[in-house]
Amino acid sequence: MLQAKGEVFEEKAEVGSHTITFETGKLARFASGAVVVGVKNTHVLTTVVGATKLEEGKGFMPLQVDYREKQYAQGRIPNTFMRREGAPKERELLVGRIIDRSIRNLFPKGYYYESQVMSNVLCVDGEQDPDVLAACAASAALMVSDIPWNGPVGVVRIGRVEGKFVVNPDMDELALSDLNLVYAGSLEKTIMMETQAREISNNDFKLALKLAHAEAVKLIPPQIRLASKVQNQKRSFYPFTVDSDVLEKIRAKAEIAIDTVMGNPSYGKFERGKALANIQNDIEAILKEEGEEKCLKFLPVAFDQVRKEVVIKNIFEKGQRVDGRGLDEVRDLHTEINLFAPLHGSSLFSRGNTQVLCTVTLGAPEDAQKLDSLVGAPKKSFMLHYSFPPYCINEVGKSFGLNRREVGHGTLAEKALVALLPPENDFPYSVRVTSEVMASDGSSSMATVCGGSLALMDAGVPLRSHVAGVSVGLVSKVDEETGKITDYKILTDILGLEDHVGDMDFKIAGTRVGITAIQLDIKPSGIPLDILCEALEPARIGREHILDAMERTIEKPNTEEKENAPHRGYISVERDYLGKLIGPAGSTVKNIERTTGVRISISAEGRVCVLAKDKASYVQAMEMVDSILGKEIEVGNIYTGCVTAIKDYGAFVETEGGSSGLVHISELSHHKVASVRDAVMIGQKLNVMCIGRDAKGNLKFSLKAAMPSTSSVQVKCGESASTAEVGSVTANAARSVAEWGNAAPGAAKTTIGSFPVETITKSERDVLVYKFPEKRKNTSGASNKANDVVGERQEHNGSQKLHDVECERTSKPGSVSQTKGIRAEAEYELERSLRPTSVSQPKGVTTEAENELKPGNVMSNKTIEPQVVIDVEYEAIVYKVKALGAILKLRNGELGKLFFDEGITSSTFQCGDQVLVKCTKIDQTGRPVFILVDSSKQMQT
Repeated sequence: MLQAKGEVFEEKAEVGSHTITFETGKLARFASGAVVVGVKNTHVLTTVVGATKLEEGKGFMPLQVDYREKQYAQGRIPNTFMRREGAPKERELLVGRIIDRSIRNLFPKGYYYESQVMSNVLCVDGEQDPDVLAACAASAALMVSDIPWNGPVGVVRIGRVEGKFVVNPDMDELALSDLNLVYAGSLEKTIMMETQAREISNNDFKLALKLAHAEAVKLIPPQIRLASKVQNQKRSFYPFTVDSDVLEKIRAKAEIAIDTVMGNPSYGKFERGKALANIQNDIEAILKEEGEEKCLKFLPVAFDQVRKEVVIKNIFEKGQRVDGRGLDEVRDLHTEINLFAPLHGSSLFSRGNTQVLCTVTLGAPEDAQKLDSLVGAPKKSFMLHYSFPPYCINEVGKSFGLNRREVGHGTLAEKALVALLPPENDFPYSVRVTSEVMASDGSSSMATVCGGSLALMDAGVPLRSHVAGVSVGLVSKVDEETGKITDYKILTDILGLEDHVGDMDFKIAGTRVGITAIQLDIKPSGIPLDILCEALEPARIGREHILDAMERTIEKPNTEEKENAPHRGYISVERDYLGKLIGPAGSTVKNIERTTGVRISISAEGRVCVLAKDKASYVQAMEMVDSILGKEIEVGNIYTGCVTAIKDYGAFVETEGGSSGLVHISELSHHKVASVRDAVMIGQKLNVMCIGRDAKGNLKFSLKAAMPSTSSVQVKCGESASTAEVGSVTANAARSVAEWGNAAPGAAKTTIGSFPVETITKSERDVLVYKFPEKRKNTSGASNKANDVVGERQEHNGSQKLHDVECERTSKPGSVSQTKGIRAEAEYELERSLRPTSVSQPKGVTTEAENELKPGNVMSNKTIEPQVVIDVEYEAIVYKVKALGAILKLRNGELGKLFFDEGITSSTFQCGDQVLVKCTKIDQTGRPVFILVDSSKQMQT
């Protein structure tokens, strides 16, 4: 029985400037092995457990490695609904892969017992990354356990700050480092390597490898001493091996046939696989006839061993690879870009039978991925997602969540590309690259690097240069007694089969300048460091060959603007104005995003970034931002504003940016305006042009400068006005001109569409003088109760001001009549003519205004009580059309106003159209003001 407190053993090692401690015996004493490794206040517990029974049918090492970072390690409660950690995150999967690759190849050959390694971060101080400590703890835990293992290994991190190498740099140093090398090694060999760099040269990287190995070796003696203190006897096991006599029988039957297939370079991946499968089936049939049950049991393993021997023999003796290439030759290349127009960027990269489709999507800064890790950056704006679907190797499979292999390959390609991206301040986009493996025959991760670089260039991302990657392999001859390599060959751009039969998959990515990412996967229990350093040069040559092909397709980032390319811009805003842009609870920014569809991000320093899916929405959003922030008003520009005050001499307008200015009465229309209130009203939105400043510096706006001017209109006597030559005047202006004939004596009626007009038929009168009533005085107010409106309309019968309008026409009877001075004022007079008053007209002529004064008509010169109720919908007919609004007539004869806005203009309606409107208020004259109900409810004419 174990005591409540066990015996604790400790060891220490000095690595770089840090002291690393190893402790066992205190925690997890039921596990086969448990060790806590720490540096200062960062500690990681790693446990190992191994099964004691071998499951039948296992032909591989079933090792499971789990690494977890729980929030208690930094004194936080998880910000999840259940307030507990969920599935492993990407970082946890990546660290688990580092641990796995550091220890897997040191298990004895033929040891296929199920084993599990679990690493749990106990606490962190934010200075050291616990991933290296977890790998060291796994090695120490296997050493003190009873599980057979040919360790230990030392794992260190090497950085380079300002040209000087740093061993196990802290997080601050790592942020400044241009190298992040994680290295695992035994006393004499390299076991694992993971690297991210900023174009480090081969020579500098060799120096970093030598330093890493020297420092990693320092971690091996403390583990050996710790294991000797624990004195845990290693368990015995029965390795899974193929007897030599069985191997010889199968070799004799299969070697020649396999050599025939492997020596034929015309075979592709699946043709070669099919031919080998036929050979294995034939041998299986022969063995069944001969009754060789033992050979049948080990046939798959033995056949694979013979195949490996044939491939290696051909390489050493003939210098021949299975596809006929030389040892340093790269497969045929094919590259394409801009495959699909709607995508921001796309590319297709093919190397031999390996084919990868890459896409690029640009997003707003807030689209960056949030990282909930114990150490490191809180987010990353560049993401690369790698996908390896089953169809790419012609297999049937299921799609699950995060796959360790896919995450690892995607992260490797991401590390290779991120070094060439511009700083976030110069390129504040979030960038997502996706890699869809269409077909795989080796090194699809390096194909992802090449395809990703092409797609980024196609999307216009300002990469400094292209990035390419190639995988280098190794085949070797080993002395069985000493285990040392006696001969070897380095292979450039390995196939999937060469990866399977070879000793390593050395993935190296970079530019012409240097290396940006490396990942080393091996099969033996280590590879000498000098061989790895030698492999860097053929990788550089192959990489430059691939870069040549990529640059022939696209050499520099695309500068042509794509139709659907996103647009980005940013401005700096003073802190005092940030609140104005954001608005209460972010309402202002949300309104801009909702209206234009853009994404707006605002940093604490006042940097505002606007990202739009296209140019039009970008321009619209920037205009809104400029208006809200009060951009300097420039002469000649048109601004949207609201009427805030009306004076006798003009109207004051405040722009959306908060700047105020005066629209003088002379600037309200291209023609004379008798009263400001007849042209605009308080609260009305207008588009005005800045025409300058007065002597005091006050802004001067013009309404007429922001609207097109009307020109003369010619209407032939006796001819339908719909066929008259209108010139450059709009249809609404033509209707207004024709309306002037209402009061002409002896006028004959015609129509423009459904709008009744009258043309002049009296040829003996060269000049017609029309008298219009002056604006009446409002002596009553209007109030609104539940369902009643009480108001009075009083008429002013004082003196009338006469406005003369001259209508010139040709001297020939029946010729074309040309009117001058017919413009927006005609529409203004139309509205005033609707008001009941006495008008001087030639004898025998009854105007429309006089008809409205007759008994029985709704409008009269007596004060009446309005029948319209606020917030109630009514059916109405468009009675008159003006430049800024329309006069509506209800079924009961009541008249009202409808002002146009940004979505409704004078060309929207014709007189006689039926509309559905709602009363919003009663104006100072007692006339109801309407708004148009939803266009979906609008009645048909």
